[in-house]
Amino acid sequence: MAGPRALEMGIMYHIYHRGNNREPIFFEKKNYLYFLHLYVKYIEPIAYTFAYCLMNNHLHLMIRTKTEAEQEAYFLDQKTSEALESSEVKVEVWKPRSPSQQFSNLFNSYAKAMNKTYGRTGSLFENKFGRKVITSERYYHNLIIYIHRNPQLHGFVDDFRDWPWSSYGAIVSDQETRVQKTAVLEWFDNTNEFSHSHSREIDETNIAHLLPDDFL
Repeated sequence: MAGPRALEMGIMYHIYHRGNNREPIFFEKKNYLYFLHLYVKYIEPIAYTFAYCLMNNHLHLMIRTKTEAEQEAYFLDQKTSEALESSEVKVEVWKPRSPSQQFSNLFNSYAKAMNKTYGRTGSLFENKFGRKVITSERYYHNLIIYIHRNPQLHGFVDDFRDWPWSSYGAIVSDQETRVQKTAVLEWFDNTNEFSHSHSREIDETNIAHLLPDDFL
């Protein structure tokens, strides 16, 4: 059977993954922080993030992969920042990165760290991470709400707003964030409408084709 189609550049996706046999992938607070650290390393160079939620045994992301030009611009910005901070900057030649490979690197690196830290063996994640192409802006609202409400949907908290490992809090706060907050709030018109929209349960049938089958 053929594997999932490789991620293409310049495309909006719903990315999701879960623990092997639905077992935990995060065991304590520092694991979530470490995953986000790796996420910046591997994913920020190749994608913009619009929403995320990390939970005990699975995760959801809404991202748009960068074009080659956007990847190159990010690389040059990083080199400029490094040059301003240090007189010793490693000479590197830019080359485009495969979005699929970067996500695989993220999950593999995290899994190896968890196995080493907790004396685990075997697979932490299921074999392949899931991906669904988002083809229309009319799906953005419901998918973002679905992602943010997931901890409440699966009983991790009584109120999704109390879950610390999602992008909801970063979007409604005044603090700086790596999430594409401005774009998200523009889709919802403003912060008040963003919050109000999240107070209502969504009809998942409207975005069923964007959701994983038999997930959790």
